[in-house]
This record gives sequence, structure tokens and C-alpha cells, in this order.
Amino acid sequence: RIMRPDDANIAGNVHGGTILKMIEEAGAIISTRHCNSQAGEPSVAALARVERTDFLSPMCIGEVANVSAEITYTSRHSVEVQVNVMSENILTGAKKVTNKATLWYVPLSLKNVNKVLEVPPIQYARKEQEDEGKKRYEEQKLDRLETKQRNGDVILPVINPEPHTVGYSQSSLIHLVGPSDCTLLGFVHGGVTMKLMDEVAGIVAARHCKTNIVTASVDAINFHEKIKKGCVITVSGRMTFTSNKSMEIEVFVDADPFVDEPRERYRAVSAFFTYVSLSKEGKPLPVPQLLTETEDEKRRFEEGKGRYLQTKAKRQAQMQQAAQQ
Repeated sequence: RIMRPDDANIAGNVHGGTILKMIEEAGAIISTRHCNSQAGEPSVAALARVERTDFLSPMCIGEVANVSAEITYTSRHSVEVQVNVMSENILTGAKKVTNKATLWYVPLSLKNVNKVLEVPPIQYARKEQEDEGKKRYEEQKLDRLETKQRNGDVILPVINPEPHTVGYSQSSLIHLVGPSDCTLLGFVHGGVTMKLMDEVAGIVAARHCKTNIVTASVDAINFHEKIKKGCVITVSGRMTFTSNKSMEIEVFVDADPFVDEPRERYRAVSAFFTYVSLSKEGKPLPVPQLLTETEDEKRRFEEGKGRYLQTKAKRQAQMQQAAQQ
């Protein structure tokens, strides 16, 4: 679809959350189609996880986004989907790849939202494809478990915070989940949640550097539990790490059952977003150093630094490999 002004920021760059929402919609469509391709209990595919996705090139107002999805692996109860996003300038015909993402879905019964159904298997062209898919499945399963175990943090307000501290830029958004946010089963679309998360992360980044900012990448987004219609969700974001030209922001979503639910508040989604600061000409700008004050903030900064260096080393290795081919 064509990118409109309400899809973009004040500089004309399309919000990362808008693109994430389109990616998730494509994944949900193809997964739901596949899970209902054989006779049996009807189901709707629910998003469980989004692997790291990089925003390779900015998309602008007036360009057309082409989103394509392909199922690359199925386990007994999950579907792996690869999604590519390409932007097209309809005036010049120029096209470029802006995003590549891997998503995992699980099929939930239309009759019982808590029942996970079996996934029809796909045919692989080569045995190696199935083996590689199984390896990715095991890795994401382990990472989801580790992420869930460290999800006890909360973000508390800070009185009169100093500029460039964690407390100065942190932000929260409260949203009542309505019917338009939900699937046929009455729980929130993953794309809706990711769009809200990107909005909060963008506010944190803009508060920190006071410039135009764009989403550079999103680390794995883990959907720990479903969010039902009628819940009040709190989307919270805080700065965890800054390099010379990038900012890492931790974002998590807590759900408060609001209607006919005795359950207490729970952590539903968590992720790390990376942003860069841009000049009016679209050139990268230096990012102010994050000032850490507490031991927890210093620990999170070092953890973020580790993720940053790991990603940088992986990218350099890929560039070297491509140069040799």
C-alpha cells in the first residue's frame, strides 16, 4: 500500500511501527491460511515472537510498500514465516529492500482461545532446510524462556530528573484494548502492540537527543502471553545503552485485565528497539551519552553494550563474507 502522511514522522520518514504492523499482518495471513489448509478444527494464527529485524533503508511518504511472506519451517505447534518489505518510488520506478523479518506463530482454536492446535507440515526442497529450521526453532524457544525469566522489572516515575539520564527520557503509554485492536478470537493483534511499542520507544529516543529519530533495528520481540479485549495495557520504555550514533531502548507491555477478569497485572510483551538520530538532511548525528546513576542502570548499560558489540561483530563478519563471494 502507499505510505500516507499519517504513517510518518514530521520529517517524512515512515514510522518503524507502521512497517512492523504490515509485516505482522502479512505473517498472520499466510500462517492462518496454512493452519487451515487441511480439514480439522478452524484456527487463527497468533504471533509468538519476532526475531531481530533491521531497518535497512528509510521509507518515505508517497512510496509504495510491497510486503511478501513465505513459510520456511513448521514444528508441531508453530510456524516460521520470513517476510520481506520493499519500497517502490512510483514516480521513478526505483525499488529497494527496506526490511527482512522472521516471525513465529502458533494456531489457536476458534472454539477455545487457550487451545493450541497442530500445524500441517510443509514440504521441504532439501533435508538441510528442515534441519536448519529445526535449529532456529530450538534457539528461539530457549531465548523466549530466558527472556521471560528476567521480566520482573518495572519503570517508576522520577522526580525532577537530569537531562540525558534514564529517568529524563523514560515514557509510558496507557491504552484500553478495544474490538478494532483484536483478532477474531478477541485478543490483540501482534502488529497493533508492536506499533504502540515503537511509538513509546520513539518518544524516549526523541526526548534523549531532541532531534529527528528513526528506528534502526528491533531485537527479538517476545509475546509471552495473550492480551484480551477489555484489558488496559501499559507500554513502558527506558533508555538502556547509547553508542556514538545509536540508542537502545527497552520496551515492555503490561496488561491489566479490566472487565470480568479476576487476574492480576502481568507482563505480556518485551523487546529492545534501536534508534539513530538524524539531521534535517537525513545524515546521522552523534547521540548524547546516557548518564547512568544506579547500579541497575549501570548493569543494563553493560548488557546493552554487549548486545551492541555482538551485533556489530556479526555485521562485519557478514560484510567480509559477502566481499569474498
